[in-house]
Amino acid sequence: MSDTLSPAETPDFPMARAAGCPFDPPPQLRALQQEGPLARVRIPESGGTAWLVTTYAEQRALLADPRVSSDVTRPGFPIPAPAGSGGGIGLSFILMDDPEHARLRRMVQAAFTVRRVESMRPAVQKIVDDMIDDLLAGPKPVDLVEAFALPVPSLVICELLGVPYTDHDFFQENSKTIIKRSVAPEERAAAGGRLAHYLDDLVGRKLAEPGDDLLSRVAERVKAGDLTRQEAAQMGVLLLIAGHETTANMIALGTLALLRNPGQLALLRESDDPKLVAGAVEELLRYLNITHNGRRRIALEDIEIAGRTIRAGEGIIMANDIGNRDPSAFPDNPDELDIRRDARRHVAFGFGVHQCLGQPLARMELQVAYSTLYRRVPTLSLATDLDRVPFKHDGAVYGVYELPVTW
Repeated sequence: MSDTLSPAETPDFPMARAAGCPFDPPPQLRALQQEGPLARVRIPESGGTAWLVTTYAEQRALLADPRVSSDVTRPGFPIPAPAGSGGGIGLSFILMDDPEHARLRRMVQAAFTVRRVESMRPAVQKIVDDMIDDLLAGPKPVDLVEAFALPVPSLVICELLGVPYTDHDFFQENSKTIIKRSVAPEERAAAGGRLAHYLDDLVGRKLAEPGDDLLSRVAERVKAGDLTRQEAAQMGVLLLIAGHETTANMIALGTLALLRNPGQLALLRESDDPKLVAGAVEELLRYLNITHNGRRRIALEDIEIAGRTIRAGEGIIMANDIGNRDPSAFPDNPDELDIRRDARRHVAFGFGVHQCLGQPLARMELQVAYSTLYRRVPTLSLATDLDRVPFKHDGAVYGVYELPVTW
């Protein structure tokens, strides 16, 4: 493929999964991967072009390369710049480069260390058990998203941040608006503004009456002059959205994938080995990879890789869903779900300095949710046909809108 194709001659970056294959990356991605590690694609959102990186090794190399930028405001970045501030929502630190990215990330990273997260496991176990108690006591069939997958991580992140769970309808609705691709930019900006105002007000309350929570510790940095109040509110928005949307989608989509692979579900349900449970979580993260829009970057300098030259100012899209199915990295049928596979080196959480801050929390929540749900509800089954399950093809985070189940 020529590096000089015009946008009109360049194939679109494929995002739509094929009918009947809801867990697999778009088939066009597999075809592009077989052609080589890099290809030029058109970005439907903007009409521009970018380099699509389809292979695991090249994705990790570029994600760790300091010549690659996450700064979404740079001209040529492979998505449109965010819409207006929407009341001061501003830019998240995940869309910044070091040193500013590192400065802001350090403010909250202590809350997400493995040791700190593990201390939360008993509390998360109680939340999961209480939700399953309610599930079993209620009617059936039931929507697992509404009854379990969404409230569990919402309760956890509310507890961690110090956000009143009574406000969950408000922040969940606005979060959905922000991450839905089909929503108009002005609607997305308005939803961001509402969340920013909400978190700004909450930061103000934490300044006046601090508690034992992460948002109170962020407010302390505002009081010390290390953060502006706007930065603190934006940090709260990021943690609130990322802390419940991604994990909720993994709980529901992972459950569906296991229900469609009963042998794998039986292995997980019947084991009390924490290592097998942890391995199952890693394999589901690799296999499903709900961040299905690719990780997007821009080159700061010319970069020679895989026999091609990415020029300074050119956009880059790391298609992590097909990277996690790369046979050279994950041999033995990477398109199959195998919870005994060693999948720990997947790129579902990214790689390098921008890898997901909350990955220890997500892993722990998924371990508790998966191991407990199937053990306590051993006859859990899908209560509808697979082709009637509504998938989030239009979302920045892939998953299901509803998952009717019974037992």
